[in-house]
Amino acid sequence: MDRIGALDLVDTVLDVGSFRSWDTPPLSVGEDDDYRAELAGARAATGLDEAVITGEGRVHGRRVAVIVCEFAFLAGSIGVAAAERITTAVQRATAQRLPLLASPSSGGTRMQEGTVAFLQMVKITAAVELHKRAHLPYLVYLRHPTTGGVFASWGSLGHVTIAQPGALIGFLGPRVYEHLYGEPFPAGVQTAENLQRHGVIDGVVPLRWLRRTLQRALKVLVDPPAPAPTPPAATPLPAVPAWESVLASRRPDRPGAGMLLRHGATERVLLSATGTSEAAAMLLALARFGGQPAVVLGQRRVGGMTGPAALREARRGMALAAGLRLPLLLLIDTPGPALSPEAEQDGLAGEIARCLADLVTLPVPTVSVLLGQGNGGPALAMVPADRVVAALHGWLAPLPPEGASAIVYRDLDHADRLAEEQGIRSVELAAAGIVDAIVPERPDAADEPIEFIKRLSRVIATELRTVRAIADNERVDTRLQRYRRIGLPE
Repeated sequence: MDRIGALDLVDTVLDVGSFRSWDTPPLSVGEDDDYRAELAGARAATGLDEAVITGEGRVHGRRVAVIVCEFAFLAGSIGVAAAERITTAVQRATAQRLPLLASPSSGGTRMQEGTVAFLQMVKITAAVELHKRAHLPYLVYLRHPTTGGVFASWGSLGHVTIAQPGALIGFLGPRVYEHLYGEPFPAGVQTAENLQRHGVIDGVVPLRWLRRTLQRALKVLVDPPAPAPTPPAATPLPAVPAWESVLASRRPDRPGAGMLLRHGATERVLLSATGTSEAAAMLLALARFGGQPAVVLGQRRVGGMTGPAALREARRGMALAAGLRLPLLLLIDTPGPALSPEAEQDGLAGEIARCLADLVTLPVPTVSVLLGQGNGGPALAMVPADRVVAALHGWLAPLPPEGASAIVYRDLDHADRLAEEQGIRSVELAAAGIVDAIVPERPDAADEPIEFIKRLSRVIATELRTVRAIADNERVDTRLQRYRRIGLPE
């Protein structure tokens, strides 16, 4: 497995000639003769004075701060001098309000300095957390290998975390494990690809693509929004029976969240829910719609029913939007909650409640889109936004019409009647003040997928622009009052 050197990473990622070092001579921490000899050998071998370099540069003209480990310098280990350099750089990036790219490649704590070195992870973590609380991006690129206290502190705190293909990444180094337990660590667990599949990291990106990936992320995270495009002209909506909308929303070829990202957005950066874990029922991404940046949460029917892990992923997206001060776009298209003993034991109801509570009080602009099926608690948990858009055949109900029929009539034969009576259609939701805008389907989104996606994307851009205009000190109160009034007589 090839290791990427610190200077190689800086040269590949940053604009040519833009790097400016922030490093001063490293602290002397009272080394003994053996340790001094090791440090001297590492300096001679690498041409560096410590296991980490820090500074600033530009990515396609955008200023960024960088912190990069060099594994060839005593296995990239972090002692007092390296930790002080890292902490000072993080604080400088915060003071100058710069996005920060950290790229660890480290075995963890420097054993030659013992417990004092181990405790250095505390101040690094504190500095990174304060950087994030200042609503500044913290991006992490994990290189081969990253283990121990580095991975368990500042290596795992990124707003976005990606890794080198094939990189060994884990808390306990496999060599240590084998010596401690007398057997090798199971193969394939501590790899970047496996961690992505399990939602631990957001992606696996070769070094040659890292600059492009960072550019896309920074376009969403730091570039100002563009003027919103002109929304499509309002057109009369056909009177569609509720049951017809239900059937249309269930078509397997109906365009969903993934197609909207592919054909309706730019600067897409897909995050961890794109793997194969149960959380994959929830798509999480950064993207722009008509020049409007957003964190995107999308329910994916290909993932099946929505379970607790998917809802925890949704809460991660809400926290990401709040932390980065970005608008949140929620795409609702769920056949309903996962109804199983495992889901109950994993706290399904509590996750729905926490999602709902987080969203309705979220301090940033929010837009929800009823893209298709809006079924049950997982739909409710993603509805209460500043603005709500619905596709013509999008609908919202506490249960699927068949479930409502089973409760009211003790059969499934009255599903179409219950769909009509319960006011689940987009036009009825608009009349009730739940939906603000309806996007036409001509006659069905599955029959004109690309045209529908483009139409929907323009409406989303307009709505994102609208909600950004709401004053921060008014946003949550306005949202709470909106949802308090629903259903009350005028």
